[in-house]
Amino acid sequence: MCLGVPGRVQEWLDQDPLFARARVEFAGVCRDVHMACVTDAKVGDYVVVHAGIAICIVDEQQAQTTLGELSRLDKMDRDDEAEKP
Repeated sequence: MCLGVPGRVQEWLDQDPLFARARVEFAGVCRDVHMACVTDAKVGDYVVVHAGIAICIVDEQQAQTTLGELSRLDKMDRDDEAEKP
């Protein structure tokens, strides 16, 4: 399954258009992400990241909605695991 997860840009590491990278935060965890597709993103913007590559910029409300749904799915999965004998 392919999954794009929103994260918040914390810091640009390299703004070269071909090798652009930034540190992006996902629920308290920071990862270095390739940013060549979203070189116009600014610190504080949310980007959707798939396989370590930011593929688009999203507004904060859309990012929070997606993160809320992912959290809800995680809780459902944990509840299902807890119910198994």
